[in-house]
Amino acid sequence: MVDQVTGIEVRYFAAAADAAGREKETVDLAVGSDLAALRAALIERHGADMERVLSVAAYLVEPGQGGGELTRDLTYPAGAKVDVLPPFAGG
Repeated sequence: MVDQVTGIEVRYFAAAADAAGREKETVDLAVGSDLAALRAALIERHGADMERVLSVAAYLVEPGQGGGELTRDLTYPAGAKVDVLPPFAGG
């Protein structure tokens, strides 16, 4: 039996966009995947620079309507849209 797969829209900001070489992409994962699975897929796709960024990043799950859920809890369900937010500096 094949797992059902869903496309998760990932948007990158600041250092995460630099590590990915883009501002957004779609990542296919099994339905019901958590942020740990998404993190692993992003590291596999983008390598050590992304791993370094994700070690300090937060995730905004389902941004937009209702503001979404900001978390660093990798057991949190990934949802259909995830923003990767590294720490920001400046004002």
